[in-house]
Amino acid sequence: MSRFPHKLSVRLGLGILLMATPVFVLSLGALYLQSRHFIHKEAMEHANSELDTKLQRVRIFMSTVETATDACAWLAEESFKPDSLLSISRRIVMLNRHVSGCSITAEPDMFPEKGRYFSAYTVRDGDTIITVREAEYDYYSKVWYKIPRQLREPCWIDPFDDYNEGTLSNPEIIASYCKPLYLGGDKMVGIFSTDLSFRQLAAAVNEQEHPYPNAYFVLIGSDGRYLMHPDTTRLFKTTIFADKDPSHDTEMIALGHEMTAGKEGTMHVTMNGRLCHVAYKPVPGTSWSLALVCPDSDILARYHHLTNIILILIVIGMLLIVFMSYKVVGRAVRPLGNLLGMSERIAAGHYDESIPYTDREDAIGQLQNSFATMQESLNDHVGSIRRTVEQTKERNEELVRATQLAEVAVRQKTAFIQDVSHQIRTPLNIIIGFANVLRESLTSIGSGNLDQNALAKEEVATIAGMMKHNSAHLDRMLLMLYDSSDQAVSEEQWLQRNEQVSPNKVARECIEHTLSHFPDLPIHFETDLDDDCSIQSNYLYLMRTLRELLYNSAKYSDKKHISLRVTATDRMIRFITEDVGAGIPEESYDLIFNPFTKVDDLSEGLGLGLPLSKRHAKSLGGDLILDTSYHDGCRFILELPR
Repeated sequence: MSRFPHKLSVRLGLGILLMATPVFVLSLGALYLQSRHFIHKEAMEHANSELDTKLQRVRIFMSTVETATDACAWLAEESFKPDSLLSISRRIVMLNRHVSGCSITAEPDMFPEKGRYFSAYTVRDGDTIITVREAEYDYYSKVWYKIPRQLREPCWIDPFDDYNEGTLSNPEIIASYCKPLYLGGDKMVGIFSTDLSFRQLAAAVNEQEHPYPNAYFVLIGSDGRYLMHPDTTRLFKTTIFADKDPSHDTEMIALGHEMTAGKEGTMHVTMNGRLCHVAYKPVPGTSWSLALVCPDSDILARYHHLTNIILILIVIGMLLIVFMSYKVVGRAVRPLGNLLGMSERIAAGHYDESIPYTDREDAIGQLQNSFATMQESLNDHVGSIRRTVEQTKERNEELVRATQLAEVAVRQKTAFIQDVSHQIRTPLNIIIGFANVLRESLTSIGSGNLDQNALAKEEVATIAGMMKHNSAHLDRMLLMLYDSSDQAVSEEQWLQRNEQVSPNKVARECIEHTLSHFPDLPIHFETDLDDDCSIQSNYLYLMRTLRELLYNSAKYSDKKHISLRVTATDRMIRFITEDVGAGIPEESYDLIFNPFTKVDDLSEGLGLGLPLSKRHAKSLGGDLILDTSYHDGCRFILELPR
């Protein structure tokens, strides 16, 4: 390479590096700074979503208690008696696994014979359920009795230790759903109180992994007491405002006021020396508030990890810039080398190598364009040869396909001839055999006694019936063969649809024809049309199609449930045949209308009945449809225009 191209490549390379490097570094820096905002935004959305999920789980627990209480409260009001209250209290604990205890307390002196106070109480102790009438104590002043009595409506009471002067107490911290009980609609007679164990509630909230390794949930009451906290020493004793300095812990105090006021939102708060992101929402139906605390160090862990990724990207980007600069500059100053390389590869026999045209007007550009023109001439000649080869190959492939189709046609023809021979030979053999038996029976009629003659006549009648059935079957197959022949393929072109046909009359005639082959077969017929209603169609082909559908129903059904219905729409008349039986397998739905195709190769028939019926229906201007939504047997719908 001469001195001038070398200097040019150096100048171009330095120019590209000086221009691309600042843009690349500034873009990555802006992305790095903006990612902190995106990560914080994603964390808030994730925390709020997780908080909503936990609130929904808490509400499920609470709704279970509320529903159980509301469902049984009317029983207590209807039968407000000591024994009934004990039974209802026990029942609600037995039927609801989230309920840890239930008490039904009466107004003082409600039952004078039982004393001043009466309380039916049931508590769950492990797998044991204990129901007692509590010893008398002043529950009238208890918060779980006093508040709903004052409000005169159901409410949740903040968690408390249920120890009292009564006979029985709940060993856990509980929250109670309390509902006043009334007699006659306005007289309050007691309080229905159902207990929810906070241990179970905390387990439900914390049973799944939190969104961040050190995240945790906090639940506080209306007075700021911790009802749920990972530090169990704070539970039910310490408030969120305890030991907080108003001059230094303003964020924490503001969070406490927001939560106790029943508000929802997100805040950044310093807790135990760590900056945390807190999402909080009130628990519906209560004065509690649930918060998800996520340390910022966990949230920004990916952000700090991103620093290393940015540095790696800068290094890789710089290397890529240098590499691309080298490539671009090399391509700009070495066009002759590229042209020489392409020419050598073409000379070596790589005729697919393409020499592109260039817009350069100097000697190098003219030389490259001359080579490109020469290559096009060679490619045209080679392309002509390739086209000839490809056409020959395509013709050979067409011959192979035609040979394969011919072989398939021969196999189908052979199989069809064998099937036709078998289907015709079987009824003929039966008819010949029955003819011999009939001859012997006729001979015995004249020579036997009266009983033998009667028996022989009965046999003759049976044989004649069988011969009639097989001859009809043979006639049916011959008619199908004619319909499927080349003479009948063009039926749609010459078939005339100018006859006035009564749908009800055709339906009844086809039923009678089917009963002539199956005398004991019950066929249920329904119609929505008047008997004087008629359509313009072709009587013969309509009758053939409907007969085939009824014949198949009689042949393949359970011989008990066959029906034919005639209905109408604004534009169509529908003949619906339905039976109960084995039906058609789902994998054969797309094959039943193909000629010479049978669901069961061992069954009688040529596989032409349904295909011909389909063709007749099309020729009559309608269609034949298999109702695939019916699964108790087969249902076919023949539609014809009105």
